[in-house]
Amino acid sequence: MCAVPHRDLSDIELRALAFVDGRELVRDLVDLVEVPSVSGSDAECDIQHRLAKQARELDLDVDLWRLDLPALAADPAFPGWEARRTEGWGLVATSGPTASTEPELVLQGHVDVVPAGDRAAWRTDPFAATTSGTRVHGRGTCDMKAGVVANLAAVRAVRAAGISLAKPFGLHLVIGEEDGGLGAFATLQRGHRGRACIITEPTSGTIITANAGALTFELRVPGAATHASTSYAGVSAISKFLVVHRALAELEERRNLDVDPLMAEYPIAYPLSIGRISCGDWASSVPDLLVAEGRLGVALGEDPDDARAELEEAVATAALGDLWLRDHPPVVAWTGGQFASGAYAEPDGRDLHELVAAAHADVTGGPRPRERGAPYGSDLRLYAGAGIPTLHYGPGDVRLAHGPEESVRIDELVTVTETLVLALLRSCG
Repeated sequence: MCAVPHRDLSDIELRALAFVDGRELVRDLVDLVEVPSVSGSDAECDIQHRLAKQARELDLDVDLWRLDLPALAADPAFPGWEARRTEGWGLVATSGPTASTEPELVLQGHVDVVPAGDRAAWRTDPFAATTSGTRVHGRGTCDMKAGVVANLAAVRAVRAAGISLAKPFGLHLVIGEEDGGLGAFATLQRGHRGRACIITEPTSGTIITANAGALTFELRVPGAATHASTSYAGVSAISKFLVVHRALAELEERRNLDVDPLMAEYPIAYPLSIGRISCGDWASSVPDLLVAEGRLGVALGEDPDDARAELEEAVATAALGDLWLRDHPPVVAWTGGQFASGAYAEPDGRDLHELVAAAHADVTGGPRPRERGAPYGSDLRLYAGAGIPTLHYGPGDVRLAHGPEESVRIDELVTVTETLVLALLRSCG
C-alpha cells in the first residue's frame, strides 16, 4: 500500500498508488544487486537483457541494441570512458510507438556500479543484498539500482491499476554512467528523446537541478633513478610529486572561494583529488617516475576547457618554482570520463520541477522538497545538453555511494516510487 497521503488525491491516483508494494520493491532491488554489473564487466551486459525482459512483461515496446563502441568512441562529442569494453547494450522501453510522438516523460537510470573495493570492509557480501531493519545493504543499492527499481515499479503500478495514459512515456536504462556516460550518449545518439526527464539518482528527498562536472586526468612526474644507498645522487619522483600536490591543493582552495548558491551547502563544492598513484619498481631504487590519476571538479556553467587550462597552468607554475621540475616538467593528460557540468532548464517554465515537487509533497503530506545542486558529474548534463529538461530525484543518500556502507532506506524507496507514479499520471494522463 502507499504511504498514507495527507493531500487530496484523485481516485485514479489512489488506485495506482495501491499497487506500490514495499516488499516487492525490496525483492526487486535484492535481485538487481545480485547481478554484479560493475562498469565494463560482462554482468553490465547481462543486466540489460534481464531488464529488457521485465520491460516486455510490462507490455512496453523495447529497443535493446548492441552499441557500436568503435563508432561511439570516435565521435568528437564522446564523453570518455575508463572501463574498456568489447560489448555494451542500450535499452529503451516506451509505452507505445513513438516514431512521431516524443515521450512526455522519461524515467532514466544507470545500471552499472563501481567495484566493491576491499571486501573485508563490508559487513556482508556486497553483491548479496541484505536487509536490516529499515534498509537494504549492498553495492548499487543507493547508486543507483534503487532508482532503477523505482522507475520500473512506477510503470508496473500504473499498468496493474489498468490505467491507460493518453501520452507516451519512456524508460531509459543505461550502462557506463560511472565512467563517463557511454550509455546515455549512445541512447541520445540513437535518437531517443523525451519532453522531460527524471533521473532517479540518490537525492535524499531533495530535487537536484544542476550538477558539477568531473574531469579525469593523469599526471606523470619524472625523477632520476639511482641506488637507494646513494639516494642523494638521484631525484625521487615522490618528492617532486609533493611539490605538484601542494599546488593542486592550493588550486582547489581558489576554485572554491566563490560558488553558485545551489552548491553553497557543500564544504567543498568542486573537489580536486588524487585517487590513484603508482610509483617505483624496486624497494632499493629511487623511483624515476610517479603516475597519479585524479579528478578535477568543474564549476556550474564552467567550460571544461577552462578548467583543464587552469589545472595545467597550476602544474606548470609549480614546476617553474622547482630546480628539477623546471627542466623535467610534469605531463598532464586528460583520460577517462569527462563530465561537463549540467543544469535544468525549461523554456516554458519550471513545469517538471513543479510536477515532481508537488507529487512528493502530496505523497508525504509534508513540504515540497528543497532544490540544490550536486558536486558530481552525471548523465544530467547529456540530456540537458540535448535540450531535454532534466533533474535528479531518487532514493538514497549519495554519501553512502561507492563505499562499504552503501544502503538505501526502504521507506525512501517507497516514497520515490509513489512520487513517480503521480508524475506519470499527471504528465501523461
